[in-house]
Amino acid sequence: MAEPFVSTGRLPRDAEVGRILAAIHASVAGVADGQNSTVYPALQEADPDLFGLSLCAVDGGRHDVGDVAARFVLMSVSKPFVFALLCADLGAAAAGALIGVDPTGRAFNSVEAITSSPDGRTNPMVNAGAIATASHVRAGGHDERWQRIRDRLGAFAGRELALDTVTYDCVMATNVRNRELVAALAERGRLGCDAEEALVLYSLQCCLQVTAADLAVMGATLANGGRNPVTDEQVIAPELCHLVLAVMLTSGMYEDSGSWLYTVGLPAKSGISGGIVTVAPGKGALGLYSPPLDAAGNSVRGLHAAGLLSAELGLDLLASQPLGGR
Repeated sequence: MAEPFVSTGRLPRDAEVGRILAAIHASVAGVADGQNSTVYPALQEADPDLFGLSLCAVDGGRHDVGDVAARFVLMSVSKPFVFALLCADLGAAAAGALIGVDPTGRAFNSVEAITSSPDGRTNPMVNAGAIATASHVRAGGHDERWQRIRDRLGAFAGRELALDTVTYDCVMATNVRNRELVAALAERGRLGCDAEEALVLYSLQCCLQVTAADLAVMGATLANGGRNPVTDEQVIAPELCHLVLAVMLTSGMYEDSGSWLYTVGLPAKSGISGGIVTVAPGKGALGLYSPPLDAAGNSVRGLHAAGLLSAELGLDLLASQPLGGR
């Protein structure tokens, strides 16, 4: 059977990639806008000067600049990868139908997104949909469900991920809005397990520690048809990558997803800890980390750097150039 045709491309040569990353890191490092998240006290204490850029190509090639080894918690960047697990469990159509895939047009933690929906569905990139996603991961009980989530996220990163227990305890003590979301989901019958377990699962996945380099590998796994380019493990089936990247494209950057797509042209997911992963299918992925955020909850330096890198490295999915006159 012949190999299917796909829309893809290639990155510039390694020396050029390294030069571009270093130049853009230097140009963006001085940006002083934004502030650390105040949602959880543990996030507010992060060093605002940290700034790391990492690129992982689909052949496993790596380019790192800045604070790429600094550890931070995944927060919402965990969402697409847990949705990938649910797609593997239930199949593409069933996972999309169960959680929903359309943008809500509301804030990422909106209770109204649930209550105004005809059936309580949202999408896996907002908190309500991500909580529902974790609750439906197939398992015999809480411990097995959490272990499966943790193992799959580790498989995307190519290593075992540690839980930041300090941040987890902080989250569980202060996540009033997520408790409201869980209650609303339970009332609409959208959960696959006990409401408290769903809240715990989601909080646990958000508090796994990663680095910018980890995010690049996780994204590159989606760019590489579900195969981790560093470990060579087939983490999810190739056809499932489309589903995950589609919801990242439409809803991955909170309320600014449309602006991001308009300017950067790539699937991405951000988190309020300051991480961003953005994926160029068939080429590779960027992992970015810098704690100060804009009003929408996206890393300010990460936004600047991703826009510049998308243009300079030819990553933009929507870009093209004329072949010339006839």
